[in-house]
Amino acid sequence: MNIRLQPFDMSTILDSDAAIAEYVHQVLEDGDMDEMLRAVGYIAKARGMAQVAKDSGLGRESLYKALRPGAQPKFETMNKVFCALGFRLSVKPAKRRRAAA
Repeated sequence: MNIRLQPFDMSTILDSDAAIAEYVHQVLEDGDMDEMLRAVGYIAKARGMAQVAKDSGLGRESLYKALRPGAQPKFETMNKVFCALGFRLSVKPAKRRRAAA
């Protein structure tokens, strides 16, 4: 029996701020930079890559390059992209492990 899989496009389910925030949270928890860049790329695609480029002040090609796995974008670039997407970066305390006695 041959099973045919349908292509999946993550950007199609990123349809609300809550879905996007949860997605980014999960990706950050994993700590994989390439996956983070892919995630932001999916989010930018969901919001419209041309509009995100315009709102961030980056050229479209520069945006694509910055979000490509293996890229090492500057913090300033990622901050501009998140602002263009309508999000801000923040930090919260991590749960600390208790030292073994």
